[in-house]
Amino acid sequence: MTKVPMKIATVNRDQVQVPWLWRLGRDFDLKVNILKAHIDEDYGWALVELEGPVEEIQRATAWLLTTGLHIDPLERSVFG
Repeated sequence: MTKVPMKIATVNRDQVQVPWLWRLGRDFDLKVNILKAHIDEDYGWALVELEGPVEEIQRATAWLLTTGLHIDPLERSVFG
């Protein structure tokens, strides 16, 4: 199992209403550990650690990129 910390941030108000952290845990074979987060009605960010097979982390990251969220993986080697 691989652990990858990343920061996920919304870029518009509508994304705050979408349960994207819940979908990461439900739709992918991953454990999602929320390390820090701040979400209000206009903006939100979460520092999370995704744990699971590298292929699932890559698949989840690809999905996150399609949502328009701002993704900042803190370990580039898994995605390089």
